[in-house]
Amino acid sequence: MKKIIYALLVALSCTACNDLDLNPNDRPSSGTFWQTQEDFDLALTASYGSMRRSGYSTTMPCWDNLTDNAYGQHAEGQYGMTTNMVQGSLDPTSSGFVSDTYLGALQDVARVNIFLSKLKEFAGFDEDSKKRYEAEARMIRAFYYSFLYRSYGEVPIVSEPLTLETQYQEKKPADDVYKFMMDDIDFAITNLPENTFKAAKGRWTKDVAKAYKARMILYTAYNDAGQAIQAKMKEAKTLLSEISGYSLANDFADNFNDAAQEASPEIMMSVKFLAPNASSSADMWYGEWVVSSPLINFIEEFEMLDGSPGLAVPKKGTSKFTINSDVFTNASLTKRDPRLAKTVFIDKYVINGVAYTPSNARPTGAGVSKFLSQNQIAPFGYSTLSQQDWVIMRYADVLLMLAEAENELNGPTALVYTSLDAIRKRAGMPKLPEGLTKDVMRQKIRHERRVELAFEGQHYFDLKRWKTAKTVLNAVQDAPVVYKFEDKHYLWPLPQSEIDKNQGILVQNPNYK
Repeated sequence: MKKIIYALLVALSCTACNDLDLNPNDRPSSGTFWQTQEDFDLALTASYGSMRRSGYSTTMPCWDNLTDNAYGQHAEGQYGMTTNMVQGSLDPTSSGFVSDTYLGALQDVARVNIFLSKLKEFAGFDEDSKKRYEAEARMIRAFYYSFLYRSYGEVPIVSEPLTLETQYQEKKPADDVYKFMMDDIDFAITNLPENTFKAAKGRWTKDVAKAYKARMILYTAYNDAGQAIQAKMKEAKTLLSEISGYSLANDFADNFNDAAQEASPEIMMSVKFLAPNASSSADMWYGEWVVSSPLINFIEEFEMLDGSPGLAVPKKGTSKFTINSDVFTNASLTKRDPRLAKTVFIDKYVINGVAYTPSNARPTGAGVSKFLSQNQIAPFGYSTLSQQDWVIMRYADVLLMLAEAENELNGPTALVYTSLDAIRKRAGMPKLPEGLTKDVMRQKIRHERRVELAFEGQHYFDLKRWKTAKTVLNAVQDAPVVYKFEDKHYLWPLPQSEIDKNQGILVQNPNYK
């Protein structure tokens, strides 16, 4: 339910600072908190609330600005500073995603660790309840570590609250980080309830933990040459095959429109928002400010309605990257895969039947409409308080992952066709032709992931796990800047500020020293 309680973040600070606690009146103190189950409920809600951090939720579309899907025109750190990153400018002093992902995730991990340490000491829970609370918290921690692992590889493993004596932490090998994350997820799978997400009222459940584990397994399921690792594929398939209780929503757009999200049978996990107290600026970012500009090659990726390859999009004058909006309009989008018109707008976006012109420039002539609210009251812009939930996992991704694992294991079996055709049918697209080879089906699966999950923060990690990032990104020709991806960019540098303050204990990642 959207009425999940939104509490002020509890003042959870370093346990070594307890002696300095002055018991301020405007927030709970560590001396009076952690006394009742309600306190733990509030603290756990605060940990869930941390998932509203933009890097995990409303900024997810900006991860696609690091790919061949889109270009981000803003260089400031607020939107990931992707303009510099796509040009190959990543160094230890980079701001945006490079610094914010590391600092934000470890800050959120610290909050979870304090919760877990207090939970161990609390005698007010029966054993089953204590395990469920621990399972939720550890799943949240694993979620944060999934971004650390995929972005940096080697990072500190912080499993306890830090003190003045333990505040400086060395990084651990990537394999150890992966195991730590997976141990948390396994504990969650064992101890979380089997409810659906809707019944669990916005909390992690057993099946979504399985789906998220499969996502992390598949991230490691290809070797450096991009070849599938069969044992990993089998492990992922087994998990995905156990998931039940979910189905595709009737309308693709219902997963993103806040008026329809609560009834969607497809959403398995989302970050909750509720205006005005827990609102976001998502509509302003993607509508008014055009924080993410879809590239022409992305639009051309969408097939025509009959399933034939997408036709070339007319460009403006001699420009390689600007759509000729006099020829290719919003109406043109409807001639292709219907998901395109629900993902992209050309020149203007429409809310409640009213067309709006973005206040910011439109570098490619296109913007992202996928997440724009359709139940806002005009005027639409700076005053908009957005409350659409941000989907972390939905059943369509489960079907896509299942098709990918099965195809790599056994080729294009009936399971692969059934999974993909269900998604295509929902979109209004024809079934895939019979008799496809394993290699051709692999490309079909990757195509479906690109168009179905566009701007949901998956494509960047897909390119990295498939080991195609260098080939794909260096081939981009329709962006306002020249893309450059080097092998070292598969892992990011640790923020130099953290290296400097850790007294030589924290060592920089290779290739960035």
